[in-house]
Amino acid sequence: METLMHYLWANRLQLRPGMTTVDNQPIEIIDPGRLNTDSGPDFFNAKIRIGSETWAGNIEIHVRASDWLRHGHQDDRAYDTVILHVVGLSDTRITAPDGRVIPQIEMPCDQATIAQLAELKSGAPSESLPCAATIETMEPMYLSDWLSALAYERIYEKVDRVEEIRSRLNGDWEETAYITLARALGFNTNSEPFERLARATPLRILRKHADDPLILEAILMGQSGLLPTDAPNDSYPAALRREYDFMAVKFSLEPPTIQWKMSRMRPANFPHRRIALLSRILSRTSSLMSHILSVKSYDDAVVLFSQPLTGFWSSASTFSSRPETDAAPRTALSRSSVMSLIINVVVPLKVAWADRHDTERLSDEAIEMLYAVSPEDNRLTRLFADTKIRHDSAFVSQALIQLRRRYCETSDCLRCRIGHRALKSNFAARPTR
Repeated sequence: METLMHYLWANRLQLRPGMTTVDNQPIEIIDPGRLNTDSGPDFFNAKIRIGSETWAGNIEIHVRASDWLRHGHQDDRAYDTVILHVVGLSDTRITAPDGRVIPQIEMPCDQATIAQLAELKSGAPSESLPCAATIETMEPMYLSDWLSALAYERIYEKVDRVEEIRSRLNGDWEETAYITLARALGFNTNSEPFERLARATPLRILRKHADDPLILEAILMGQSGLLPTDAPNDSYPAALRREYDFMAVKFSLEPPTIQWKMSRMRPANFPHRRIALLSRILSRTSSLMSHILSVKSYDDAVVLFSQPLTGFWSSASTFSSRPETDAAPRTALSRSSVMSLIINVVVPLKVAWADRHDTERLSDEAIEMLYAVSPEDNRLTRLFADTKIRHDSAFVSQALIQLRRRYCETSDCLRCRIGHRALKSNFAARPTR
């Protein structure tokens, strides 16, 4: 309930001309202030006028006035700066730690608003879109602004992850790019296992043998735990095993414990093939980060990421497969997979680099790529298929995924502009004293 009161206060949905304090003093809310997400009063830097006097300071909100006492604010000097106590029910008068009586107003939540919010929040996580009707009534500019904000929110969640990895690696961009790419090659199902593999297999070791694809693949396959120990001596897996055993001793490598997921997965998506692809990419570039920064289009991404798998992996999906000796090289990634790598590798790395080096051009290039790439088609984006939203690019599909994941599935309707519009359009305020 207090969260709803914060929302009503911040958006002025219960603030009306002619309001008075519980002592019948006329009050005007000039500025409701800024929501405080840390300890202390709920809103900072508010400005109000009571009678003929103007006050600047902080606001505290409670369902009942007596909550002030229950929370111990009367003994906390951080609340000396409170200029107004906003309550749903005024069941007592309160004073600041310095003994000053704090002005108080009642702002009871309308039952219709409470019921509407409960309906929105209960329906939001379901496989439906309870606010679809509201989307249809929203002005195109308002909706476009919200989608743009959501897309950037999602982009910067990925950028923050890049920065988190980079900070743990003492600012090493190459290693950061390597781990980011490895994780993305897991394509959700095996993203965590791929990241564990990359963290346990330092890029500096792989770089020492970048000119020998067999050794590169042997190290990664051996570290993955997927390399068999009982393959026939004249087989490709046995050759990889011999190389790995030697390199493991040379570099003191310890394979991490990894739980790979392969059930209900198409053979082309098995981790064996993705690891083989990762080794191909690393063997063909001396600087992975530089190549990623140079990607400006889908075609550039294909050249970098969609390396053809030759030899054993041209037809095999696992080490138990029977490869065709005359099989032609096959492209390792589908179009949708390349687009996924653009979204999850190229864009966040370019934006992170641009932010660190104050290079706006690279950031603009990254965003333009999202506008140029086809939208994702999955169960999340399909929920919005029958709305007025033009789902015409990866920029929009990323916004829709962010909306669904961060707002709908968490029932965070109060921070969603669509939820805000739904509540505001149907708001029926009770008379406020």
